[in-house]
Amino acid sequence: MPPKGAKASTSAPAKSRTSASTSSSASAQSPLSTLYSSYVDSTPKKLKVIDAFLVFLMLSGIIQFVYCALITNFPFNSFIAGFASTVGQFVLAASLRIQANPENGQTFPKVSPERIELIGNHNHPCLTSSSAEGIMSADLRCV
Repeated sequence: MPPKGAKASTSAPAKSRTSASTSSSASAQSPLSTLYSSYVDSTPKKLKVIDAFLVFLMLSGIIQFVYCALITNFPFNSFIAGFASTVGQFVLAASLRIQANPENGQTFPKVSPERIELIGNHNHPCLTSSSAEGIMSADLRCV
């Protein structure tokens, strides 16, 4: 039989474990709220637009996959085409986000501002031509 002193010492760490778990659950909300507030405060608007598009693409891919898995995969080739195009757009948008991030300016020094401004800027010269000939000439200037 263990002495009474040993029994009391085993219950003390158990109490400290429960108090540590409650303090860790309270601090688990703090990093998430800190991350969110930091994202809202320090992320440029253009990157937020790209992030919103990435979330849309991810949700679109998930919906396509769940539909194919649970409901039907009858036109399987259309599922493959839609899912592959969603994944491809996600990869290209993620690449654009990495290149558009101002913190990566040293890694990508020659990213043209036109690539980034196409998102959300409707006054781009490629998009504002009124005639068919103007569209062709504007497209050739922007290539």
